[in-house]
Amino acid sequence: MTRVLVYGVAIAGEAVMRALVARGYDVVAADDHVTPAKQAVADALGIELHAAPDATRITELVDGADLVAPAPGIPETHAVVLAAMAAGRPLRTEIDLAYEWEQLRPGGPRPMLAVTGTDGKTTTTFLATEMLRAAGHHAVAVGNTDVPLVDAIADDTVDVFVVECTSFRLSWTTCFRPDAAVWLNLAPDHLNWHTDMTSYELAKARMWMYQHDDDTAIGFIDDPVVMAQLAVSPARHVTFGLTGSDYRCDTDDADVRRLVGPRGEICAVGEMNRALPHDITNALAAAALVSEAGLADSAAIARALGSFVGPAHRLEPVGEADGVSWFNDSKATTPHAAITAIRAFDSLVLIAGGRNKGLDLSELGSEPQRMRGVVAIGEAADLVAGIFAGICPVERAASMRDAVAVAGAMAVEGDAVVLSPACASFDWYPDGGYPARGDDFRSLVHERFGWTPSDDTIPAEIIPERHGAAS
Repeated sequence: MTRVLVYGVAIAGEAVMRALVARGYDVVAADDHVTPAKQAVADALGIELHAAPDATRITELVDGADLVAPAPGIPETHAVVLAAMAAGRPLRTEIDLAYEWEQLRPGGPRPMLAVTGTDGKTTTTFLATEMLRAAGHHAVAVGNTDVPLVDAIADDTVDVFVVECTSFRLSWTTCFRPDAAVWLNLAPDHLNWHTDMTSYELAKARMWMYQHDDDTAIGFIDDPVVMAQLAVSPARHVTFGLTGSDYRCDTDDADVRRLVGPRGEICAVGEMNRALPHDITNALAAAALVSEAGLADSAAIARALGSFVGPAHRLEPVGEADGVSWFNDSKATTPHAAITAIRAFDSLVLIAGGRNKGLDLSELGSEPQRMRGVVAIGEAADLVAGIFAGICPVERAASMRDAVAVAGAMAVEGDAVVLSPACASFDWYPDGGYPARGDDFRSLVHERFGWTPSDDTIPAEIIPERHGAAS
């Protein structure tokens, strides 16, 4: 019987353990931070769980296993990864195992589409899923979502999977082969997980590595790293971008901007429910993904674009009062993501800071003409304040409540107040991460104006709870 060491027992690790046990594997588990809940899961599955093993014990556990399945949160510098590589034990991620098992499904495997990139993965994944549903498919967004792929493949009612692929899940893949896969962008991130940018880039590139010439690899035409990797992909090559690509945004003789693809018009930009610049490129990426897979036509894509609200914490509209709009972009934990948000507005008050992930934040100051003011928060407050010194007024806030109050005082009619931190959230929100930060911001803005999610004075389109947005 094959013995598997699962390291890390959070959402993905638990799902892998359940799937392995159900398939008759001999499973042992370990975790650096065992909680009563994790222990209860292991006990229910009859799995021995080792709490915070030292390097010697990790080596023993690896030596006693046939393969190692590290959870996505286990970095490539972790002792269990180093021990597995030294011992020649295969490393397998949850999407790789799930893909392998799906190929053995009675009746044949179902289509898998994939999305990766530094920023925009979640929105594009959910948007592609909505396009597939508009085309009549039972599609699910899986991977780096609330639903691991190893759980989703157990549901025989699903027609197609849209897999959000982080570099963590793509590292060490040996067979994962999506029918169509889109790479959105690449910028410095996760250097606390990867050893360097080369490792990060090569992990992303594994999404295309096992494709065949009848699969489709889709790349962002304006990202030179993505395009260089696309050039060596074994699959059929397709591009997206605002201009000069297979899927693009054209302007007709009546000055109407339209999304178009190789098969003609998809929809007018004015028909999209969300049409900020990054919304357009995300829409083109998702349209290319589902169209090139042959799973949705332009009519279905247009229907989805006309109603799509987007997930929470990703430039999520929170409210508007006194001519000032408020947006929650807590998911923007890198400068690359935050600058995308900044460029979406002509004039804004930015709330930025938190726990820096070792990244260069100086890019945040590259759009001085847009900046009404900045509220610097968290551990990186001094760094953020230094970047914007001399560019615009800067204030520091000691809490999110203070940040909302200070930003509200800075903003004038026509401005947007945008929480787009460019940093992680674990300084102020150690247990909840960026969703807790975004939830707190949203709640405080609603409190400031006396709103509640059921308050009819708030326009429906700015209350994500009414639209089932995931938080």
